[in-house]
Amino acid sequence: MTDPKTPEDELEASVDAAIVACDDDLRATIRVLMVANAYLEDELALAIPAVSYGYSKGWHARRRVL
Repeated sequence: MTDPKTPEDELEASVDAAIVACDDDLRATIRVLMVANAYLEDELALAIPAVSYGYSKGWHARRRVL
């Protein structure tokens, strides 16, 4: 019987997979991850105004109406 993977083991496996996907080029791996992060930040910036303050239970700042 094998031990269940810990979150740390899963994270390490994901890191290894990302590096292998970039042909062991660490700079390329970082570049890809930064581009993906920027894309997700842009998506979040679009989603925040579309979600009401009450629905999000206050996880984002309440919009000011001027």
